[in-house]
Amino acid sequence: MESIYIQTVLQKQKAFFSAGKTFPVSTRKTALKKLLDSLESYESELTSALHTDLGKSAAESYMCEIGLVKSEIRHMLRHLSEYARPCRVHTPIGQMPSHSYIKPVPYGTVLIMSPWNYPLLLSLDPLVDALAAGNTAVLKPSAYAPATADILEKIIKKLYPPDYVTVIKGGRQENAALLDCNFDYIFFTGSKPVGKEVMRKASERLIPITLELGGKSPCIVDETADIRLAARRIVFGKFINCGQTCVAPDYIYCADSIKDKLIKELQIQIKKQYGTRPLENPAYGKIINKRHFDRLCGLMDSSKIICGGQTNAKTLQISPTVMAPVTWEDAVMGEEIFGPLLPVVTYKSLREAAAKINSMDAPLALYIFSSSKKAIRFATEQIRFGGGCVNDTLVHLATSNMGFGGVGASGMGSYHGKAGFDTFSHKKSIVDKKTFPDLPLRYRPHSKLDIRLIRLFER
Repeated sequence: MESIYIQTVLQKQKAFFSAGKTFPVSTRKTALKKLLDSLESYESELTSALHTDLGKSAAESYMCEIGLVKSEIRHMLRHLSEYARPCRVHTPIGQMPSHSYIKPVPYGTVLIMSPWNYPLLLSLDPLVDALAAGNTAVLKPSAYAPATADILEKIIKKLYPPDYVTVIKGGRQENAALLDCNFDYIFFTGSKPVGKEVMRKASERLIPITLELGGKSPCIVDETADIRLAARRIVFGKFINCGQTCVAPDYIYCADSIKDKLIKELQIQIKKQYGTRPLENPAYGKIINKRHFDRLCGLMDSSKIICGGQTNAKTLQISPTVMAPVTWEDAVMGEEIFGPLLPVVTYKSLREAAAKINSMDAPLALYIFSSSKKAIRFATEQIRFGGGCVNDTLVHLATSNMGFGGVGASGMGSYHGKAGFDTFSHKKSIVDKKTFPDLPLRYRPHSKLDIRLIRLFER
Protein backbone atom coordinates (compact mmCIF):
# COMPACT_ATOMS: atom_id res chain seq x y z
CA MET A 1 0.00 0.00 0.00
CA GLU A 2 2.84 2.38 0.92
CA SER A 3 4.54 1.68 -2.39
CA ILE A 4 1.34 2.49 -4.31
CA TYR A 5 0.95 5.77 -2.39
CA ILE A 6 4.55 6.79 -3.12
CA GLN A 7 4.16 5.98 -6.81
CA THR A 8 0.99 8.11 -6.90
CA VAL A 9 2.81 11.03 -5.24
CA LEU A 10 5.62 10.75 -7.76
CA GLN A 11 3.25 10.69 -10.74
CA LYS A 12 1.45 13.80 -9.47
CA GLN A 13 4.74 15.61 -8.93
CA LYS A 14 5.91 14.73 -12.42
CA ALA A 15 2.66 16.10 -13.84
CA PHE A 16 3.05 19.28 -11.76
CA PHE A 17 6.59 19.73 -13.06
CA SER A 18 5.63 18.97 -16.66
CA ALA A 19 3.03 21.71 -16.48
CA GLY A 20 5.90 24.18 -16.06
CA LYS A 21 4.67 25.50 -12.72
CA THR A 22 8.12 25.52 -11.10
CA PHE A 23 9.99 27.22 -13.95
CA PRO A 24 9.33 30.93 -13.25
CA VAL A 25 12.02 32.37 -10.98
CA SER A 26 9.31 34.38 -9.22
CA THR A 27 7.54 31.14 -8.25
CA ARG A 28 10.75 29.71 -6.82
CA LYS A 29 11.40 32.86 -4.79
CA THR A 30 7.87 32.77 -3.42
CA ALA A 31 8.37 29.18 -2.30
CA LEU A 32 11.63 30.09 -0.54
CA LYS A 33 10.12 33.14 1.16
CA LYS A 34 7.33 30.96 2.53
CA LEU A 35 9.88 28.58 4.01
CA LEU A 36 11.88 31.44 5.52
CA ASP A 37 8.77 32.88 7.16
CA SER A 38 7.81 29.46 8.52
CA LEU A 39 11.18 29.10 10.25
CA GLU A 40 10.35 32.25 12.18
CA SER A 41 6.84 31.20 13.16
CA TYR A 42 7.76 27.60 14.01
CA GLU A 43 11.10 28.27 15.69
CA SER A 44 9.96 27.29 19.18
CA GLU A 45 8.39 24.04 17.93
CA LEU A 46 11.49 23.20 15.92
CA THR A 47 13.72 23.88 18.92
CA SER A 48 11.55 21.66 21.08
CA ALA A 49 11.64 18.84 18.51
CA LEU A 50 15.43 18.98 18.23
CA HIS A 51 15.70 18.82 22.01
CA THR A 52 13.38 15.82 22.09
CA ASP A 53 15.32 13.92 19.42
CA LEU A 54 18.90 14.84 20.33
CA GLY A 55 18.84 16.85 23.54
CA LYS A 56 20.03 19.97 21.70
CA SER A 57 19.93 23.29 23.51
CA ALA A 58 18.09 26.26 22.02
CA ALA A 59 21.40 27.98 21.25
CA GLU A 60 22.83 24.94 19.47
CA SER A 61 19.59 24.33 17.56
CA TYR A 62 19.62 27.85 16.19
CA MET A 63 23.37 28.10 15.55
CA CYS A 64 23.76 24.71 13.87
CA GLU A 65 20.38 24.14 12.24
CA ILE A 66 17.71 26.85 12.06
CA GLY A 67 20.09 29.76 11.52
CA LEU A 68 22.06 27.98 8.79
CA VAL A 69 18.90 27.14 6.84
CA LYS A 70 17.81 30.79 7.05
CA SER A 71 21.22 31.86 5.77
CA GLU A 72 20.96 29.49 2.80
CA ILE A 73 17.48 30.77 1.91
CA ARG A 74 18.60 34.40 2.10
CA HIS A 75 21.57 33.63 -0.11
CA MET A 76 19.33 32.04 -2.72
CA LEU A 77 16.86 34.91 -2.65
CA ARG A 78 19.71 37.36 -3.30
CA HIS A 79 21.38 35.39 -6.08
CA LEU A 80 18.70 33.21 -7.68
CA SER A 81 17.98 35.51 -10.62
CA GLU A 82 21.69 35.49 -11.46
CA TYR A 83 22.08 31.72 -11.05
CA ALA A 84 19.04 30.95 -13.24
CA ARG A 85 20.11 33.26 -16.07
CA PRO A 86 21.51 31.65 -19.26
CA CYS A 87 25.26 32.15 -19.54
CA ARG A 88 26.54 33.24 -22.94
CA VAL A 89 29.82 31.66 -24.08
CA HIS A 90 32.22 32.17 -26.98
CA THR A 91 31.11 30.81 -30.36
CA PRO A 92 33.79 29.35 -32.69
CA ILE A 93 34.19 31.23 -35.97
CA GLY A 94 33.16 28.13 -37.91
CA GLN A 95 29.69 28.28 -36.33
CA MET A 96 29.02 31.90 -37.19
CA PRO A 97 26.57 33.55 -37.40
CA SER A 98 25.12 32.32 -34.11
CA HIS A 99 25.42 32.70 -30.37
CA SER A 100 26.08 29.97 -27.82
CA TYR A 101 24.85 29.75 -24.28
CA ILE A 102 24.45 27.43 -21.31
CA LYS A 103 20.94 27.28 -19.88
CA PRO A 104 20.40 25.80 -16.38
CA VAL A 105 17.14 23.87 -16.11
CA PRO A 106 15.72 21.78 -13.25
CA TYR A 107 16.07 18.01 -13.34
CA GLY A 108 12.42 17.45 -12.46
CA THR A 109 11.31 15.51 -9.41
CA VAL A 110 14.01 14.93 -6.81
CA LEU A 111 14.27 12.67 -3.78
CA ILE A 112 16.04 14.07 -0.70
CA MET A 113 16.93 11.52 1.96
CA SER A 114 18.20 13.11 5.18
CA PRO A 115 19.87 11.70 8.33
CA TRP A 116 19.07 12.00 12.02
CA ASN A 117 22.07 13.91 13.37
CA TYR A 118 21.06 17.31 11.96
CA PRO A 119 17.50 16.40 11.00
CA LEU A 120 16.37 19.94 10.20
CA LEU A 121 19.49 21.36 8.53
CA LEU A 122 20.21 18.33 6.38
CA SER A 123 16.58 18.11 5.26
CA LEU A 124 15.94 21.76 4.47
CA ASP A 125 19.33 22.88 3.12
CA PRO A 126 19.17 20.55 0.09
CA LEU A 127 15.44 21.27 -0.23
CA VAL A 128 16.20 25.00 -0.51
CA ASP A 129 18.70 24.31 -3.30
CA ALA A 130 16.32 21.94 -5.08
CA LEU A 131 13.43 24.43 -5.01
CA ALA A 132 15.72 27.29 -6.07
CA ALA A 133 16.71 25.24 -9.10
CA GLY A 134 13.02 24.72 -9.99
CA ASN A 135 12.40 21.11 -9.02
CA THR A 136 9.59 19.40 -7.19
CA ALA A 137 10.73 17.35 -4.20
CA VAL A 138 9.95 14.35 -2.05
CA LEU A 139 11.61 14.74 1.35
CA LYS A 140 12.37 11.61 3.38
CA PRO A 141 13.54 12.50 6.92
CA SER A 142 15.11 9.92 9.22
CA ALA A 143 12.87 7.74 11.36
CA TYR A 144 15.45 8.08 14.17
CA ALA A 145 14.45 11.74 14.71
CA PRO A 146 10.66 11.40 14.78
CA ALA A 147 9.82 14.67 16.55
CA THR A 148 11.66 16.71 13.94
CA ALA A 149 10.14 14.63 11.13
CA ASP A 150 6.66 15.41 12.49
CA ILE A 151 7.19 19.16 12.55
CA LEU A 152 8.81 19.06 9.09
CA GLU A 153 5.75 17.29 7.75
CA LYS A 154 3.48 19.84 9.43
CA ILE A 155 5.38 22.79 7.94
CA ILE A 156 5.64 21.36 4.41
CA LYS A 157 1.94 20.42 4.33
CA LYS A 158 0.99 23.96 5.28
CA LEU A 159 3.33 25.65 2.80
CA TYR A 160 3.12 23.60 -0.40
CA PRO A 161 0.69 21.37 -2.30
CA PRO A 162 1.82 17.72 -2.21
CA ASP A 163 2.26 17.83 -5.99
CA TYR A 164 5.10 20.30 -5.34
CA VAL A 165 6.76 19.17 -2.08
CA THR A 166 5.86 16.13 0.00
CA VAL A 167 7.27 14.60 3.18
CA ILE A 168 7.30 10.80 3.37
CA LYS A 169 7.94 9.48 6.88
CA GLY A 170 8.85 5.95 7.86
CA GLY A 171 11.75 3.56 8.02
CA ARG A 172 13.43 0.95 5.86
CA GLN A 173 10.25 -0.15 4.09
CA GLU A 174 9.54 3.40 2.93
CA ASN A 175 13.18 3.94 1.97
CA ALA A 176 13.11 0.82 -0.17
CA ALA A 177 9.85 1.87 -1.84
CA LEU A 178 11.25 5.32 -2.65
CA LEU A 179 14.43 3.87 -4.15
CA ASP A 180 12.31 1.71 -6.43
CA CYS A 181 10.81 4.86 -7.97
CA ASN A 182 12.01 6.61 -11.09
CA PHE A 183 13.05 9.98 -9.66
CA ASP A 184 15.00 12.43 -11.80
CA TYR A 185 17.63 13.05 -9.11
CA ILE A 186 18.51 11.59 -5.70
CA PHE A 187 20.26 13.50 -2.93
CA PHE A 188 21.32 11.32 0.00
CA THR A 189 23.03 12.20 3.28
CA GLY A 190 23.92 9.36 5.62
CA SER A 191 26.18 6.39 6.20
CA LYS A 192 28.44 4.68 3.69
CA PRO A 193 26.60 1.32 3.74
CA VAL A 194 23.25 2.96 2.98
CA GLY A 195 24.92 5.27 0.48
CA LYS A 196 26.17 2.24 -1.43
CA GLU A 197 22.63 0.84 -1.59
CA VAL A 198 21.28 4.19 -2.78
CA MET A 199 23.92 4.28 -5.51
CA ARG A 200 23.18 0.68 -6.52
CA LYS A 201 19.45 1.35 -6.84
CA ALA A 202 20.01 4.63 -8.69
CA SER A 203 22.37 2.94 -11.14
CA GLU A 204 19.61 0.53 -12.18
CA ARG A 205 17.66 3.49 -13.58
CA LEU A 206 20.67 5.70 -14.43
CA ILE A 207 19.47 8.34 -11.96
CA PRO A 208 22.10 11.00 -11.17
CA ILE A 209 22.90 11.26 -7.46
CA THR A 210 24.72 13.24 -4.81
CA LEU A 211 26.07 11.31 -1.83
CA GLU A 212 27.05 13.14 1.37
CA LEU A 213 28.65 10.47 3.52
CA GLY A 214 31.41 10.73 6.15
CA GLY A 215 34.59 9.08 7.32
CA LYS A 216 37.36 9.43 9.87
CA SER A 217 38.15 13.13 9.57
CA PRO A 218 41.63 13.84 10.99
CA CYS A 219 42.63 16.89 12.99
CA ILE A 220 46.34 17.53 12.58
CA VAL A 221 48.12 19.60 15.23
CA ASP A 222 51.78 20.32 14.56
CA GLU A 223 54.52 21.68 16.80
CA THR A 224 53.99 25.28 15.59
CA ALA A 225 50.28 25.41 16.50
CA ASP A 226 48.72 27.71 19.07
CA ILE A 227 47.92 24.85 21.46
CA ARG A 228 45.43 26.71 23.63
CA LEU A 229 43.42 27.96 20.64
CA ALA A 230 43.64 24.56 18.95
CA ALA A 231 42.26 22.79 22.03
CA ARG A 232 39.44 25.31 22.36
CA ARG A 233 38.33 24.95 18.76
CA ILE A 234 38.79 21.17 18.66
CA VAL A 235 36.60 20.74 21.76
CA PHE A 236 33.95 22.94 20.13
CA GLY A 237 34.00 21.01 16.85
CA LYS A 238 34.27 17.53 18.33
CA PHE A 239 31.69 17.61 21.11
CA ILE A 240 28.94 19.76 19.60
CA ASN A 241 25.89 17.52 19.11
CA CYS A 242 27.78 14.96 21.23
CA GLY A 243 30.17 14.28 18.36
CA GLN A 244 27.32 13.19 16.08
CA THR A 245 28.51 15.37 13.22
CA CYS A 246 29.71 14.02 9.88
CA VAL A 247 32.55 16.57 9.75
CA ALA A 248 33.52 16.41 13.43
CA PRO A 249 37.23 15.84 14.08
CA ASP A 250 37.23 12.08 14.36
CA TYR A 251 40.69 11.91 15.92
CA ILE A 252 43.63 14.16 16.72
CA TYR A 253 46.83 13.42 14.82
CA CYS A 254 49.49 15.47 16.57
CA ALA A 255 53.24 15.85 16.66
CA ASP A 256 54.65 13.64 19.40
CA SER A 257 56.49 16.56 20.98
CA ILE A 258 53.32 18.50 21.87
CA LYS A 259 50.99 15.64 22.78
CA ASP A 260 51.10 16.12 26.57
CA LYS A 261 50.62 19.89 26.36
CA LEU A 262 47.70 19.47 23.97
CA ILE A 263 45.97 16.85 26.13
CA LYS A 264 46.29 19.13 29.17
CA GLU A 265 44.66 21.99 27.25
CA LEU A 266 41.90 19.69 25.98
CA GLN A 267 41.02 18.81 29.56
CA ILE A 268 40.92 22.49 30.52
CA GLN A 269 38.68 23.35 27.58
CA ILE A 270 36.26 20.48 28.20
CA LYS A 271 35.81 21.72 31.77
CA LYS A 272 35.33 25.32 30.58
CA GLN A 273 32.81 24.49 27.87
CA TYR A 274 30.87 21.66 29.55
CA GLY A 275 31.59 21.96 33.26
CA THR A 276 32.98 19.43 35.70
CA ARG A 277 29.86 17.24 35.32
CA PRO A 278 28.87 17.35 31.64
CA LEU A 279 26.11 14.77 32.02
CA GLU A 280 24.30 17.16 34.37
CA ASN A 281 24.72 20.11 32.00
CA PRO A 282 21.27 20.89 30.51
CA ALA A 283 22.95 22.20 27.34
CA TYR A 284 24.71 18.87 26.70
CA GLY A 285 22.81 16.51 24.44
CA LYS A 286 22.45 12.76 24.09
CA ILE A 287 23.21 9.86 21.78
CA ILE A 288 20.41 9.27 19.30
CA ASN A 289 19.45 5.74 20.42
CA LYS A 290 20.47 2.71 22.45
CA ARG A 291 22.14 0.94 19.55
CA HIS A 292 24.53 3.82 18.90
CA PHE A 293 25.06 4.31 22.64
CA ASP A 294 26.11 0.66 23.05
CA ARG A 295 28.37 0.84 19.99
CA LEU A 296 30.19 3.89 21.38
CA CYS A 297 30.58 2.30 24.80
CA GLY A 298 32.19 -0.66 23.06
CA LEU A 299 34.81 1.62 21.48
CA MET A 300 36.02 2.95 24.83
CA ASP A 301 39.14 1.44 26.38
CA SER A 302 39.10 2.32 30.09
CA SER A 303 42.88 1.94 30.31
CA LYS A 304 43.34 4.77 27.78
CA ILE A 305 40.76 7.27 29.02
CA ILE A 306 42.51 10.49 30.03
CA CYS A 307 39.33 12.36 30.93
CA GLY A 308 35.62 11.73 30.68
CA GLY A 309 34.30 8.22 30.14
CA GLN A 310 31.16 8.69 32.25
CA THR A 311 27.98 7.21 30.80
CA ASN A 312 24.28 7.16 31.63
CA ALA A 313 22.34 4.40 29.88
CA LYS A 314 18.99 5.83 30.99
CA THR A 315 19.56 9.22 29.36
CA LEU A 316 21.79 7.81 26.57
CA GLN A 317 24.61 10.19 27.49
CA ILE A 318 28.37 9.84 27.24
CA SER A 319 30.59 12.58 28.58
CA PRO A 320 33.27 14.23 26.40
CA THR A 321 36.05 11.66 26.47
CA VAL A 322 39.73 11.93 25.51
CA MET A 323 41.68 8.72 24.91
CA ALA A 324 45.48 8.40 24.75
CA PRO A 325 47.85 6.93 23.82
CA VAL A 326 45.87 5.37 20.97
CA THR A 327 47.24 3.23 18.15
CA TRP A 328 45.80 2.37 14.76
CA GLU A 329 45.04 -1.13 16.05
CA ASP A 330 42.62 0.11 18.73
CA ALA A 331 38.89 -0.44 18.13
CA VAL A 332 38.18 3.30 18.24
CA MET A 333 40.38 3.78 15.15
CA GLY A 334 38.67 1.05 13.16
CA GLU A 335 35.51 2.96 12.20
CA GLU A 336 33.99 6.43 12.08
CA ILE A 337 33.30 7.27 15.73
CA PHE A 338 30.29 9.59 15.38
CA GLY A 339 30.18 10.28 19.10
CA PRO A 340 31.96 12.14 21.94
CA LEU A 341 35.13 10.04 21.95
CA LEU A 342 38.35 11.82 20.97
CA PRO A 343 41.39 9.57 20.45
CA VAL A 344 44.85 11.13 20.23
CA VAL A 345 47.36 9.57 17.83
CA THR A 346 50.89 10.90 17.35
CA TYR A 347 53.25 11.19 14.37
CA LYS A 348 56.98 11.72 13.95
CA SER A 349 56.71 13.81 10.77
CA LEU A 350 53.92 15.50 8.83
CA ARG A 351 54.89 13.55 5.74
CA GLU A 352 54.39 10.32 7.70
CA ALA A 353 50.96 11.53 8.85
CA ALA A 354 49.94 12.47 5.31
CA ALA A 355 50.99 9.06 3.98
CA LYS A 356 48.93 7.30 6.65
CA ILE A 357 45.81 9.41 6.01
CA ASN A 358 46.14 8.89 2.25
CA SER A 359 46.41 5.12 2.74
CA MET A 360 42.85 5.05 4.08
CA ASP A 361 39.49 6.08 2.62
CA ALA A 362 39.41 9.81 1.88
CA PRO A 363 37.77 11.64 4.81
CA LEU A 364 34.95 14.14 4.44
CA ALA A 365 36.96 16.80 6.28
CA LEU A 366 40.50 17.58 7.37
CA TYR A 367 41.65 20.14 9.92
CA ILE A 368 45.16 21.38 10.49
CA PHE A 369 46.35 23.61 13.30
CA SER A 370 49.70 25.14 12.42
CA SER A 371 51.58 28.43 12.09
CA SER A 372 53.74 27.05 9.29
CA LYS A 373 52.68 28.13 5.79
CA LYS A 374 54.77 25.30 4.38
CA ALA A 375 53.02 22.68 6.53
CA ILE A 376 49.57 24.10 5.72
CA ARG A 377 50.31 24.12 2.00
CA PHE A 378 51.63 20.56 2.13
CA ALA A 379 48.62 19.20 4.03
CA THR A 380 45.97 20.96 1.96
CA GLU A 381 47.63 19.97 -1.33
CA GLN A 382 48.95 16.48 -0.66
CA ILE A 383 46.20 14.94 1.51
CA ARG A 384 42.96 13.83 -0.14
CA PHE A 385 39.80 15.06 1.63
CA GLY A 386 36.46 16.71 0.92
CA GLY A 387 36.94 20.10 2.57
CA GLY A 388 38.18 21.52 5.82
CA CYS A 389 39.71 24.33 7.84
CA VAL A 390 43.09 25.76 8.77
CA ASN A 391 43.25 26.59 12.51
CA ASP A 392 39.55 25.89 13.04
CA THR A 393 36.95 23.13 12.79
CA LEU A 394 33.51 22.73 11.16
CA VAL A 395 33.07 26.32 9.96
CA HIS A 396 33.83 25.56 6.30
CA LEU A 397 30.30 24.18 5.94
CA ALA A 398 28.65 27.24 7.49
CA THR A 399 28.76 29.36 4.34
CA SER A 400 26.75 29.52 1.14
CA ASN A 401 29.74 30.90 -0.77
CA MET A 402 31.53 27.54 -1.04
CA GLY A 403 30.34 24.10 -2.02
CA PHE A 404 30.32 21.40 0.65
CA GLY A 405 30.87 17.75 -0.21
CA GLY A 406 33.10 14.72 -0.04
CA VAL A 407 35.48 12.86 -2.30
CA GLY A 408 35.95 9.14 -2.85
CA ALA A 409 34.39 7.10 -0.05
CA SER A 410 33.27 10.25 1.78
CA GLY A 411 30.83 11.18 -0.96
CA MET A 412 30.34 12.70 -4.39
CA GLY A 413 28.91 16.01 -5.48
CA SER A 414 28.41 19.14 -3.39
CA TYR A 415 25.84 21.71 -2.38
CA HIS A 416 25.32 25.07 -0.59
CA GLY A 417 24.81 28.28 -2.56
CA LYS A 418 25.78 28.23 -6.22
CA ALA A 419 27.09 24.67 -5.88
CA GLY A 420 23.67 23.57 -4.59
CA PHE A 421 21.82 25.31 -7.41
CA ASP A 422 24.15 23.63 -9.92
CA THR A 423 23.71 20.23 -8.27
CA PHE A 424 19.96 20.29 -8.83
CA SER A 425 20.21 21.78 -12.34
CA HIS A 426 20.99 20.25 -15.71
CA LYS A 427 23.03 22.64 -17.84
CA LYS A 428 21.89 22.59 -21.44
CA SER A 429 24.49 23.67 -24.00
CA ILE A 430 22.71 25.45 -26.85
CA VAL A 431 23.81 27.01 -30.14
CA ASP A 432 21.30 29.49 -31.54
CA LYS A 433 22.14 29.45 -35.26
CA LYS A 434 20.90 32.14 -37.59
CA THR A 435 19.04 31.07 -40.71
CA PHE A 436 20.98 33.37 -43.01
CA PRO A 437 23.50 33.06 -44.44
CA ASP A 438 23.77 29.30 -44.78
CA LEU A 439 27.41 28.76 -45.74
CA PRO A 440 27.85 25.84 -48.19
CA LEU A 441 31.30 24.96 -46.84
CA ARG A 442 30.20 22.10 -44.56
CA TYR A 443 28.01 20.38 -47.14
CA ARG A 444 29.18 17.70 -49.58
CA PRO A 445 30.85 17.49 -51.98
CA HIS A 446 34.05 19.06 -50.56
CA SER A 447 36.67 20.57 -52.81
CA LYS A 448 40.35 20.87 -51.88
CA LEU A 449 39.72 24.54 -51.10
CA ASP A 450 36.84 23.54 -48.81
CA ILE A 451 39.11 21.17 -46.92
CA ARG A 452 41.76 23.88 -46.47
CA LEU A 453 39.13 26.31 -45.18
CA ILE A 454 37.70 23.69 -42.79
CA ARG A 455 41.18 23.12 -41.36
CA LEU A 456 41.60 26.87 -40.96
CA PHE A 457 38.28 27.36 -39.17
CA GLU A 458 38.86 24.47 -36.77
CA ARG A 459 42.24 25.68 -35.54
